[in-house]
Amino acid sequence: MLKALFLDMDETLCDTRFANEQATNLMARTLQDQFAVDGRVGADAYVAGIYRHWSASQRERYLPIIKQRSEGAFRLQLIRDLLAEQGVDDVSEATAQALQDSFDSDRLDAFDFYPGMTEFLAEVRKLFTLVVITNGPEFSQVPKVEAINLAEHVDHIIIGGQEPEQKPARSIFDKALKLAGCKAHEAIHVGDSLPADIVGAHNSGITSVWIQHQQPLDAELGINPHHTLLHPSEIPALIRELS
Repeated sequence: MLKALFLDMDETLCDTRFANEQATNLMARTLQDQFAVDGRVGADAYVAGIYRHWSASQRERYLPIIKQRSEGAFRLQLIRDLLAEQGVDDVSEATAQALQDSFDSDRLDAFDFYPGMTEFLAEVRKLFTLVVITNGPEFSQVPKVEAINLAEHVDHIIIGGQEPEQKPARSIFDKALKLAGCKAHEAIHVGDSLPADIVGAHNSGITSVWIQHQQPLDAELGINPHHTLLHPSEIPALIRELS
């Protein structure tokens, strides 16, 4: 008997890609207008950076900043470095902070649930314990959780950046099972990341649902979700079928 539904937040419950695109477009315009640089290149590189799509040299540079100082300090340095790459040197911390704040504000303004998702959560919450498990640093995930009042729609929220380990670590799924008061075979986990969500669910013996979006299923990885959906809009029908 199904007792709990575990859900990823970004690209599962919420249209994070749209919010990122809106904020990136506005940042590109600001960079171009304010510094006369290729704003699109700078803004795209910034988003890649905050999602840890780093080169080896970037990893060596930024990991110590995050560990010794903070996520915020890393992001300010990233902005300054990206502008320096386009010939804009001596960018002040205040200027970088203003760019950072604008990006965060613009992204939060555009961040929201996929259509129909809050109604679905209200429906299934009558039947199951709902636990959101989201990876990412506290710096970015807490504001997103608060922007959509997520705590009003689910029973528990686990933010990877606040835990000793993030998905796919078994510890974070064990915590979700404990919060839900159920066994692994009594839960389903829904998420869009094969290596984080699906591997994590399988390692814990939990039924997995993969939101594919436009991602290819790489057979060489050997990751085979129990269920595959093309888009989050298909989640309600599947959960009703499995209930």
